[in-house]
Amino acid sequence: MRCPFCGQDKDRVVDSRTSQDGKSIRRRRECEMCRKRFTTYEYVEDVSLTIIKNDGRREPFDRQKLQRGIELACKKRPISSEQITAMVDEIQEKLQNLSKPEITSKEVGEEVIRRLKDLDEVAYVRFASVYHKFKDVSEFMDELKGLLK
Repeated sequence: MRCPFCGQDKDRVVDSRTSQDGKSIRRRRECEMCRKRFTTYEYVEDVSLTIIKNDGRREPFDRQKLQRGIELACKKRPISSEQITAMVDEIQEKLQNLSKPEITSKEVGEEVIRRLKDLDEVAYVRFASVYHKFKDVSEFMDELKGLLK
């Protein structure tokens, strides 16, 4: 594992904990070179899912990409990284439980939208504005009006 601070690959595990759902392991590591600590997560590699993009392209499901999108929507909001990780875990589990090797990006996006709407309205609007590709302010306002109802 490379240290995110100095780039060296010599570290030691300081603490390991199983996540609440038992599906991942959180490890605190300390770089032996710069002595800074960082956290890593280990997940069991699940059955590979393929995402069918809107333009027909296919690409492998990328958990990190999903997490980055949600983190971006939740930036500077009162949402913990544990909540985001739990949401990503739940979404990934739901997608895999569909027992389909291919899933549309629309299915993934709608699942994120639904969960963000329940979690935080501002994060929901941020994600929706990108996901729905609002072309102008009126489309954005329509979404906000629907949220206020």
